Amino acid sequence: MQEEHIKIGIIQRSCTDDVIVNLEGAMQAIRNAALNGANIVCLQELFMTRYFCDTENYNNFNYAEIIPGPTTERLKQLASELNVVIVASLFEKVDAGIYFNTGVVIDADGKYLGKYRKNHIPDDPGFFEKFYFSPGDSGYQVFNTRYGRIGVLICWDQWYPEAARITSLMGAQILFYPTAIGWSLSQDDETNTEQYQAWQTIQRGHAIANGVYVVAVNRSGIEKEMRFWGGSFVSNPFGKIVYQSPHEGEETRVVEIDLSLSDFYRVHWPFMRDRRIDTYNPLINRYIKP
Repeated sequence: MQEEHIKIGIIQRSCTDDVIVNLEGAMQAIRNAALNGANIVCLQELFMTRYFCDTENYNNFNYAEIIPGPTTERLKQLASELNVVIVASLFEKVDAGIYFNTGVVIDADGKYLGKYRKNHIPDDPGFFEKFYFSPGDSGYQVFNTRYGRIGVLICWDQWYPEAARITSLMGAQILFYPTAIGWSLSQDDETNTEQYQAWQTIQRGHAIANGVYVVAVNRSGIEKEMRFWGGSFVSNPFGKIVYQSPHEGEETRVVEIDLSLSDFYRVHWPFMRDRRIDTYNPLINRYIKP
């Protein structure tokens, strides 16, 4: 029988230019989280490297790897050793010219459960992801882990209620969002605050609308002209912030959650019951002319 109370490990880190250093640092952080009782551990988006999508540079394709591959093998061994579920984001190469931003899930016995390929790919100043990643073709995914059913979405996906809704309808109890998002160094504090609040608010909205936990794990530190804003957090199924990391610095934090709250909030606030699915066909349009 599944435990209702489980512990989530948030690993918010800065990255160096050395992928080996980044991997070893992340694995040590997973060990630390496990020592503090974590059952499921989530790493930030593209945790193996600095955020290379700030420029369009063909050399950066050399960071990509096959999945499953060398990194997933290391993580499988670690998950089995520590009895923890690991959620990790990698730069995936499928074939010549075919690359994805991919989240992988490894169960607590070390079994590779599968992958989710990021669907929403941004193309903005400092975030040139369309240069590197094809839009995801895996569909939305839910993974049955030892400690619960989890959905994995990635960074830009977190702004889209449709992605959260579909993944929740597929049975996810927790939505994990590995993330790499930050502030331009030239921005003022008011703009920074507004952007962070919008980012957190929309994800709390996903938690409320779907009655699920949301876990967003962001990177921190300064990389070129970007200060990644950290602020990783856990929201309960009614949007309450259970824990929030600082904006600066690295942190490994273990947060206990109660999965039974989903049933409580869905019963008392029956948004799922009252959905009018017969009225939602217009959502498949890009735009509806007035």
